[in-house]
Amino acid sequence: MSRSGQASFKIFCWLSALIPMLCVVALLAFLAARGLPTVSAALFFGDTQPLAALLGRAPVWDGIWPAFAGTLSLVLLSAAVAIPVGVACGIHLAEFATDRSKAALSLGADLLAGVPSIVMGLFGFALILLLRRTLLPNATTCLLLSAACMALLILPYLIKTTQASLEGLPEELRLLGPSLGLTRLQAIRHILLPAAGKGILGGAVLAIGRAAEDTAVILLTGVVANAGLPRGLLDKYEALPFYIFTTAAEHQTVGELDRGFGAALVLLLLTSGIFLGAHLLHAAMQRRWRTSA
Repeated sequence: MSRSGQASFKIFCWLSALIPMLCVVALLAFLAARGLPTVSAALFFGDTQPLAALLGRAPVWDGIWPAFAGTLSLVLLSAAVAIPVGVACGIHLAEFATDRSKAALSLGADLLAGVPSIVMGLFGFALILLLRRTLLPNATTCLLLSAACMALLILPYLIKTTQASLEGLPEELRLLGPSLGLTRLQAIRHILLPAAGKGILGGAVLAIGRAAEDTAVILLTGVVANAGLPRGLLDKYEALPFYIFTTAAEHQTVGELDRGFGAALVLLLLTSGIFLGAHLLHAAMQRRWRTSA
């Protein structure tokens, strides 16, 4: 390649990296400009006293607090279901599976990753219809159903990142456990998992972010407007993505649309907080591993 061709290729690479970054910065600036002025106690609680709303003693009709609490409940519940299963499946694929079972399980994970979210929502809705006709005549869409469908949707992220993080470890690290007299399970627990922790936590953060922002799944499995705070796993609930969707589709004034931008900014801050928490958790795990080593 000539010198001019190398220079052109270098410029193209720089632009390819710079343009997405500029688009993200412009999007965040626009979201902050429209949504930041609306972020206040009134956005969360409306005319309700904050303490009464937080304790569930008074309903919130014109604030996003029920949607915030519903989103947080959905994320935590789906993560509690998906993370142990996904990490365990990734460990099995990386450390214990034979070539045939690895190929079959990897194919299943890839197929599950390719399922659109709306199809997963339809699966949950069809499951409720089946339960009504067979075992549970009173079955209905609810928070638990949404969390289960969301867990299925984010499961491939956890499986693949766990498998890739473990398989990417150097062979010298794998030989450390047997050289110290550790069993295979002990080596995985005390050596391999801490070393692959950053990648596994990265996959968990991506999965949680997907669970926090998805709308199609919850639209068919239990989210409604003005449901209030979720009081049980079998109740309806509100969620920030659904609030943003309905506000954008049905707003009648500019102020209502700005409240939707404020809710979007709160959702972004929520996922950023989860990412920061995961980063701090990984740093603490790393310090503990180095100290014990």
